[in-house]
Amino acid sequence: MSKNIIITGGAGFIGSHVVRLFVTRYPEYNIINLDALTYAGNLENLKDISESTNYRFEKVDIRDAEAIHAVFENYKPFGVIHLAAESHVDRSISNPIDFVMTNVVGTVNLLNAFKQYGDMQNGRFYHVSTDEVYGTLGDEGKFTESTPYSPNSPYSASKAGSDHFVRAYHETYKMPVVISNCSNNYGSHHFPEKLIPLMINNIRHNKPLPVYGKGENIRDWLYVEDHALAIDAIFHRGRNGETYNIGGNNEWKNIDLVKTLCAIMDRKLGRPAGESEKLITYVTDRAGHDFRYAIDASKLMTELGWAPSVAFAEGFEKTVDWYLSNQEWLDHVTSGEYQQYYKQHYF
Repeated sequence: MSKNIIITGGAGFIGSHVVRLFVTRYPEYNIINLDALTYAGNLENLKDISESTNYRFEKVDIRDAEAIHAVFENYKPFGVIHLAAESHVDRSISNPIDFVMTNVVGTVNLLNAFKQYGDMQNGRFYHVSTDEVYGTLGDEGKFTESTPYSPNSPYSASKAGSDHFVRAYHETYKMPVVISNCSNNYGSHHFPEKLIPLMINNIRHNKPLPVYGKGENIRDWLYVEDHALAIDAIFHRGRNGETYNIGGNNEWKNIDLVKTLCAIMDRKLGRPAGESEKLITYVTDRAGHDFRYAIDASKLMTELGWAPSVAFAEGFEKTVDWYLSNQEWLDHVTSGEYQQYYKQHYF
């Protein structure tokens, strides 16, 4: 008998890669993609598997408890992979309540539905979170699974709250859960409010490249398909009640990343070397901007045998090539509401 796996947020950036992986790798699963299709959710991301016999889409907002319960009652899922979230720090600063409702209340709605209709004996509720819950690092050290939580933005606070609820349901109701906290992802189908696709799109159009502060903040970058493979490993082989950190061991200052991207784009667009760097524009730093994130993923690598498989140079080139080959996709997602958001947050 086929197992029903609900993946929330499956039309978004990371979610679409996870859905595609599970649909193609596990034909014995029925993959049910739950997504509200807000600005960052796009079914165009899944055109290649939309007709697969083991794939179904349900337009559902996780804030709607009644709708969530109806879906869970219908499918009685063996497992849940929960990726749906409001995820952009700048938006959380402008409107924190949206992040509380989606990331905290929405997660609790899913937990309640799984407790009532999911497989509490043999199944699994997998909550995908962020390294931002740990706060910020100085020049040295890395986040481990035992690092105390110290969120500094409304976004990271909402994700920390949802993490705590997942752990509470494990302790209180013996729900079989796992949690992962991942570093910054890059790759195809990324909505261009985030750094890399934003810069690619702006370079293409010769628009300013907004860099916060002096660009000295440091992030650890992981290719999104490697993240999907880590999610696969944790969902199938992780230990209940455990947390796994996922990282690329690949730290970059924001300004160095942008300059590297400029050089790649100049080469691919046939522009003179250094041409795109002239577009760099330093803007007022983000409120509460964490200085550095770095992940220690040794627990995941040791216990489950996962490791990043795509070197950054290769992944970066593949990412740029995808956006340049999919300009229609970029043009589509950067119309309408995106224009107002862009002006508000960067200029």
